[in-house]
Amino acid sequence: MIQQVENPALEIHDLTVSYDKKPVLWGVDLTIPTGALCGIIGPNGAGKSTLIKSIMDLIPLNSGYVKLFDKELDEVRKKISYVPQRESVDWDFPASVLDVVTMGRYAQLGLFKRPRRADKDAAMSALEMVGMEKYAKRQIAQLSGGQQQRVFLARALTQNAEIYFLDEPFAGVDAATEKAIIQILKKLSAEGKTIVVVHHDLQSVETYFDWVILLNLRLIGSGPTTEVFTPQLLEETYGGKLTLLSEVGDLVKKGGFHAREKQ
Repeated sequence: MIQQVENPALEIHDLTVSYDKKPVLWGVDLTIPTGALCGIIGPNGAGKSTLIKSIMDLIPLNSGYVKLFDKELDEVRKKISYVPQRESVDWDFPASVLDVVTMGRYAQLGLFKRPRRADKDAAMSALEMVGMEKYAKRQIAQLSGGQQQRVFLARALTQNAEIYFLDEPFAGVDAATEKAIIQILKKLSAEGKTIVVVHHDLQSVETYFDWVILLNLRLIGSGPTTEVFTPQLLEETYGGKLTLLSEVGDLVKKGGFHAREKQ
């Protein structure tokens, strides 16, 4: 199932990507509406992170195109914020928490301009939003994984972007951090920002996201969570590697189901 939308924040057409001549994404077509809080769901190796990297022009496409707000990436780069997987970041880089968050302002400043007081204030405000203001002077390497993830979210917030891409923001964080992050993402979505999140926990999908992309090398489904996050499409996405946990009373009460991916 693929649902198209008018005036989308993100439009992808016939996107194919390969590594060493082996396709990792094949013929992806989808649109995401402005203001959606969207989860990209699929098994390991499905191409979820590759999809985000291809949107950000971090890896080359074999075919297809990507448009953001009906424009090419270079035309709207200042409207985009990207939070990579925590494992891909060099946390030994000698910088304070405040320095890292202030770097999020460089898109507005330009690479060689020094941050102004207003930029430092914006960085501190973002740290307050994620509950990390008291760590502003601490070295980034001294933080826990959850704290580092909050700092990178704060860095993204200082950009005041229109669309945010987050690659597994809940991986390796504690429950309090996950709750804080999703509350911020929902607030951004309510303000009309578009949020696209690579996500693994099937049990929280219905609670977290109003739009879902189901992916396994090819697109299985894309659309409102209530229409796409179904047992049939999930079984197709995971190739039978799914355990459905449901009770009749739960299904009647929620109109949905609980699911978990087998490890």
